[in-house]
Amino acid sequence: MRKVLGIIIFIALLVLAGYYIFVYYVPYSEGVRSGELIKISRKGVLAKTWEGEISQGISGAQIFAFSVEGRNGEIIEKLKEYQGRYVKLNYIERYATFFWLGDTRYFITGVQPEPSPHLRN
Repeated sequence: MRKVLGIIIFIALLVLAGYYIFVYYVPYSEGVRSGELIKISRKGVLAKTWEGEISQGISGAQIFAFSVEGRNGEIIEKLKEYQGRYVKLNYIERYATFFWLGDTRYFITGVQPEPSPHLRN
């Protein structure tokens, strides 16, 4: 009986590890979005994660919410610096997320400042 229980537990752990690896390493999509960076904050109760939002419209009606992994310190610092400015974000979208990674399925992989299309000369 112990051997069967050990095999069941091993298989369950293997399935959970496979699910985590699939969700973390296989992106659903990759892309670029631009907008005014309106929020970047560190929040959470059990696990602190970096969350942000960009406004993609003049009135702020279209908001793109995203997460940044804590190990991406350079991206986090750039986002803090570009707060309130127009930015272009490179991101990956995952099939799902885990509470210790972030609140959204969109994870930022790069950020660059952009000239605002609303303030053309």
